[in-house]
Amino acid sequence: MKRQLPKRKWANGIVSLVLFVLLLAVSFRMRLKEQPGWVDIVVFGDSVCGGIRDETGITDQLSERTQMSVLNGALGGTCISRIDQECRLDYAKDSLSLAGLTKAVMARDFGVQQAFRIRESNTEYFENVVDELERIDFTTVKLVVICHGLNDYYDGVPISNEADPYDEYTFSGALRSSLQALQKANPDMGIVLVTPTYTWHRELGLTCEEYDGGGGIQEDYIRAQMEIAEEFGLEVVDLYHDFFPHDTWEDWELYTWDGMHPNEAGREKIAGKIADHILGNRE
Repeated sequence: MKRQLPKRKWANGIVSLVLFVLLLAVSFRMRLKEQPGWVDIVVFGDSVCGGIRDETGITDQLSERTQMSVLNGALGGTCISRIDQECRLDYAKDSLSLAGLTKAVMARDFGVQQAFRIRESNTEYFENVVDELERIDFTTVKLVVICHGLNDYYDGVPISNEADPYDEYTFSGALRSSLQALQKANPDMGIVLVTPTYTWHRELGLTCEEYDGGGGIQEDYIRAQMEIAEEFGLEVVDLYHDFFPHDTWEDWELYTWDGMHPNEAGREKIAGKIADHILGNRE
C-alpha cells in the first residue's frame, strides 16, 4: 500500500519550492545587473521616443534601419532641466531629467534614481529603463542621441540664466551640464541633438509659433539648442524646420495623433531622418 505524505508536509514542500524559485529569480536579476551592458546607441528623451516602445517606436525603427543596437532611455513627461522650485537635487522627477540622468552616468551611480519611483500613469516602464541605464558601460557606447526639449517648452522653463550658464533649472544650463557630463563619461562618444518637431496646442487652438508657456515660443528653445550644439561642436538633426507640414491647422493630423506626439507615420518619418543622419556619418 502506497504511503501518502501528510497534507502539511505537502504544503511545506510547495512553499519551500516557491521560495526557492523566487530567490533564484532575484539572484539571477542581481547577477544581470552586475554585468555591464553593451549597446551602440543610447537614446535619451521624453514621450516622443519613450511613449511607444514596440516595433513601431522610433528607437526600434532606428535599430532596424542602422543595424545597430539601441537602448531606449527616453522617459515620458521628463525635461532636459530640473524643475523643482525648492531646488532639491533628490527630487524624484528631477533625478529623471536629462540633467539628472547624465549626472548619474558620469558618476556611475544611479542610487537616487533607484531610490525613487514615480507613481503616475504611463510610467510603469521607468524602473526597467533605469535598470538598463545602470547596467550600460558608457565607455563603450558609440553614440548618444538626445531627443528632448518639448516638455521644457510647454512647462515654461526659463531658457537661460545670464549669471550661471550651467544653471540646471534653465533649459540652456541643463543642456550644457548634460553634455558636459556625457563628455566626461566618455570623451570619444558621439552626441547628436535632435530638435522637437513642429507642434500644435489643440486645447488652446494655438500652434507652437503662437503658444508661450512662460519661457518663449518653441522656436526660441530650438534656437538655444542649436546655439549650444555649435558651442559644443555637435551636430543637430533638425526636425522643426521644413519637416512636418504646417501650412494649415489640419496638418496636425498628418504625422501626429494629438498635435504633439507622432503617430505611426510620424514615428517612421522621424526614425528615417535620424537613421539617415547616422548612416551618412558612417560612410
